Amino acid sequence: MKRLFVSITMLCIVSLNAQTKSCNCCTEQHKQFDFWVGEWTVTNPDGSAAGTNTIVKIQDNCILQENWKSANGNFTGTSNNFYNYKTKQWEQIWVDNQGQSLHLKGNRIGNQMILQTDEETNIEGKLFYHRVTWTLNADGTVRQYWEIITNSTEVTVAFDGLYQKK
Repeated sequence: MKRLFVSITMLCIVSLNAQTKSCNCCTEQHKQFDFWVGEWTVTNPDGSAAGTNTIVKIQDNCILQENWKSANGNFTGTSNNFYNYKTKQWEQIWVDNQGQSLHLKGNRIGNQMILQTDEETNIEGKLFYHRVTWTLNADGTVRQYWEIITNSTEVTVAFDGLYQKK
């Protein structure tokens, strides 16, 4: 009987703790990029297949993890996206199978998440940075538009993809 009482007491304590556990990453700020969560087919502006992308929430909603695969399967990449309480900004850390990486920072403005890298100097001695904008469209699709901006004026489009849920 004593063992039964102890077991029931322990069960109640565990159950109570599970109910009172707070979700540190369930704030409105942490939900700002949720429009990107899902299984996506991505197309280029001409309608051809660009690839597939899966975005999931992990670590108790603290990270949006992206797993990209190009249409030909030769290019893959993963990013971890998170809201940084200290800087009051979103951050993305991207690493791909070519050994490239990006660290972008920014915020959601209206229906867009806009992140960019710090300025760097290219091999020609010119300052440049990357800016990636994700736009939530009225029909539920998402457009990802990646620009490389040199000397604050020259813009090269690195990627322009339309995400449609699978």
